[in-house]
Amino acid sequence: MPDGQVLEFSGLVKRFGPVTAVDGLTARVEPGLVTGFLGPNGAGKTTSLRMLLGLVRPTEGTATIGGRTYDKLDRPLQSVGAALEASSFHPGRTAANHLKVYADAGGVPRARVDEVLGLVGLSDVGGRKVGGYSLGMRQRLGLASALLGDPGVLVLDEPTNGLDPEGIRWMRGLLRTLAGEGRTVLISSHLLAEVQQTVDALLIIASGKLVFQGGIEDLAERSEHATIVDAPDRAALIAAIEAAGLEYAVLRNGLTVHRVEPAEVGAIAGAAGVVLSSLQRRGAGLEEIFLDLVNGVVVAPPADAAPSPPLPAVESEPVPSPEPTPEPEPALEPQPEQAPEAQPESAPEPPQAPAPAEGATPSDASTSSATDSPEPEPAPSTAAFAVAATGVIDVVPPAESDPAEEEQR
Repeated sequence: MPDGQVLEFSGLVKRFGPVTAVDGLTARVEPGLVTGFLGPNGAGKTTSLRMLLGLVRPTEGTATIGGRTYDKLDRPLQSVGAALEASSFHPGRTAANHLKVYADAGGVPRARVDEVLGLVGLSDVGGRKVGGYSLGMRQRLGLASALLGDPGVLVLDEPTNGLDPEGIRWMRGLLRTLAGEGRTVLISSHLLAEVQQTVDALLIIASGKLVFQGGIEDLAERSEHATIVDAPDRAALIAAIEAAGLEYAVLRNGLTVHRVEPAEVGAIAGAAGVVLSSLQRRGAGLEEIFLDLVNGVVVAPPADAAPSPPLPAVESEPVPSPEPTPEPEPALEPQPEQAPEAQPESAPEPPQAPAPAEGATPSDASTSSATDSPEPEPAPSTAAFAVAATGVIDVVPPAESDPAEEEQR
């Protein structure tokens, strides 16, 4: 049984003149999973797959299969099976002859042709010319070409396009079976409802850039989930849900309980003695979330937890910054202590002036202002106190200005 290989896109960029089809795509596809490659038309899905298969040369970056580019693979047909277009067949050639040409070119025994025709359900029409095939039949033939070398990696572009509902169900089961064997399965599609039922992981691209990578369960937040529940005695069920304080909405087929798991709703109904007739979990539709992502309405955070620790480190740096700011405020307090020392030297005539500064009492301050008021001359020179808007009394040292005024006088 062939082993799956890791597909890795590293900084992949492709420009066609002024148009950037793929812009810095970095993603990883693991074996054993069906990975969906989603994006609107013109998002760069097919261009990315062509660069992976060596059909288009990237402007920057690499796209590797098991650590090697496609042109470095020893046996490409036995390593990677790809189907990018359902119209790359000669209309006058039968399906069996088409596969025989591929088998001879890739060194695959011709006995493998009948095997893959039976695997994709074309055994009865293998002798018919491809020109008379429907779109769904050509899709099956393209899948047969991809499986011809029994590869460990499958790259399929819109594999369910043109298939009827029965064919879609068959394709879904086949892809899951191949992934269960350990192969790497990468499919691109715009049929979002079908992808939701088929894939295990998702890559969503928009305007050439990756906007999401992860599992389907990681795509929708838990708050968007709800539980659908119903009971023969719906009134008793509503009473139990209301008693639990849960939010709900009445539907035709039951009740929708928001942001609650089915296990919790079942426990509430069981404690109230309510027999349930249905209980299921409903999540947000992939199509709505997909449209929000590709339109930029919602930005999915990266799944790695590495960027989370540096965030508190950045917040801790500005925290000590306000601490040095209150330090210069107490620096104003030692100024009044130095100011009264300079006052007795500059103005020795009024001996009462240093007393209120040393005692720092409001009564002394009032007496000093009273003594300064009858003397008009020293008032401008000994204005040692100033009341700020905050009510704080600041002492202004007039040591340099007073001797100059006294010499003039």
